[in-house]
Amino acid sequence: MTTTSTRCDDTDLLRRMRGGAADAFAALYRRHQGPLYRFALLRCGSSDTAADVVQETFMGLLTERFRFDPLRGQLQHFLFGVARNLILKHETAHQRHVVLSGPDDEDGDAGSEAPDDAACPLGRLLDNEAAEEVRRALALLAPHYRDAVILYEMHELSYAEIADVCQVDIGTVRSRLSRGRAALAKRLAGWRAADRAA
Repeated sequence: MTTTSTRCDDTDLLRRMRGGAADAFAALYRRHQGPLYRFALLRCGSSDTAADVVQETFMGLLTERFRFDPLRGQLQHFLFGVARNLILKHETAHQRHVVLSGPDDEDGDAGSEAPDDAACPLGRLLDNEAAEEVRRALALLAPHYRDAVILYEMHELSYAEIADVCQVDIGTVRSRLSRGRAALAKRLAGWRAADRAA
């Protein structure tokens, strides 16, 4: 299956990267940067922070600050876990330094939300009004619910894979996903009613 071959390819590329092959690092980056960036962007709501998280994740992989063990799972899941932890660390630091930030702060740099390549799927998605409303509703979810919803709905990870990324048990993933979906539906209900009325 492709998952097994991707895991083998990732393991081989990692081995070559640790041996100094720049092309192996570039191949890993090309393969995993897009999904990782989309996760980070949806998780934290800031394109700058998402880009920083992706850069720090890959630099940590390159310098072996973050050590991946292929016997413990797939590289992509490991990278999602590292990115999630970096975002949590950033949020904690940000909460210590910011006294008050309103929802309007995010809207202020909405033009910088999409990557530079306007033709990419994420750029088109974020230009869509409905997608923007979903992004806003996601940003209002509690972080632990947001993780579960994004990883399951947008990245199609299984409960077990999400449990591994978030370092919780499967029952907790099920609960978070259920509650996150319910909260998201509730937040979007008002927008749907307004959209139908218009």
